[in-house]
Amino acid sequence: MKIVQAAITMAFVICWIFGFAAIAQSPDDSRPPRPLMLAHYMPWFVAKPVNQAWGFHWTMNQFNPDEFEPNAVGKGTQSVRQRSIASEYYPSIGPYDSSDVDVIEYHLLLMKVAGIDGVIVDWYGIQPCYDYPILHRNTTTLIDQANKMGMKFAICYEDQTLGPLIEQGLVKESERVEHVASEIAWLNKNWFSLDNYVRLGGKPAMLSFGNAGLSNEQWTECIGRLTFPIAYFSEHHRRDGATGAFDWPIPGPGMDAVDRFYRDSPEWEAAIPVVFPRFVDFYGEAKVRESYPDIEDADGETFRVTLARALASKAAFAQIATWNDWGEGTVIEPSVEFGDRDLKHLQTQLLGQQADPTALALPGKLLEFRKSNGATKDELDRVADWIGTGEYAKAKSWLRQR
Repeated sequence: MKIVQAAITMAFVICWIFGFAAIAQSPDDSRPPRPLMLAHYMPWFVAKPVNQAWGFHWTMNQFNPDEFEPNAVGKGTQSVRQRSIASEYYPSIGPYDSSDVDVIEYHLLLMKVAGIDGVIVDWYGIQPCYDYPILHRNTTTLIDQANKMGMKFAICYEDQTLGPLIEQGLVKESERVEHVASEIAWLNKNWFSLDNYVRLGGKPAMLSFGNAGLSNEQWTECIGRLTFPIAYFSEHHRRDGATGAFDWPIPGPGMDAVDRFYRDSPEWEAAIPVVFPRFVDFYGEAKVRESYPDIEDADGETFRVTLARALASKAAFAQIATWNDWGEGTVIEPSVEFGDRDLKHLQTQLLGQQADPTALALPGKLLEFRKSNGATKDELDRVADWIGTGEYAKAKSWLRQR
């Protein structure tokens, strides 16, 4: 079921009236407390020339990015000849590899400029199954870069990993709970203790996506086995052993599901509301499965409404779904179709008078220099530091002189 434009507009008006009057009345535009804003990040893209072949998340085994679409998209000098990828939309920088440190720098700097506080990383564990090792390696690189830039991070554990692990004999059916508990123990040993890991009441926050791996009772048993405390969040609904739940865009119910989450969540200890721009997947066209119903972009209204509701909530943190899930079209990363529209709106709402929409162009220009070897590494590292610390005038001046 597609979102009705009138319903979105009405929701936005209500949220604005009741949730943002306080912001409008704040003296000197001082911002009231808001949720920590975290972008859900997919580390699963494999691309040439960083790797020898294109990965599934660009191809879905149907498309060949070595081939180009017949017509360029865009206007004038911004015209882009697109590779053939499994997505309704196209990254402004083209399809990329998630292990590329320059691309990670570009993503994180864009987030910082837009006012995003950190990332929630989609994590499949440490077992040698499918592309899980690649995802783990890329996640490690992303976390290292986030730490250098002073950005927060948290882990979203993929519940669905258990099925393939059992099918391939890496985990026994009877060891479901034990396996997940051991992976969380690995997280506790290696990442939960890092200074930039997201915490709630001193406890590391961990999300679990889906419910195909462990049942409600098994998750309760799993959390009970841990010898250390965590703030565990299940998807959509709070499981019995969870601190609370996080929301996610649901094709079909759309905004009705968001309403339900806000109705249910006051009963929980904590909740993580969702901010999203749309849901337009490519599964049907790629013949992976039948596509889900769309949640329409509605000229940016979907993003504006869900952001307004999240900021007006009393949540400790909110999740943007997503930064870069190109297969489901939920991206706020700059694209050929939408540019940096959503980042500009986000920047305005999060930073107020400190917002500088022109600075959103700087990470992309820095990436161009990185790829063209247009300056020394030391010079470019210095420009990255200026962007990351908000010294935009210095970065702009250096880029103009090159």
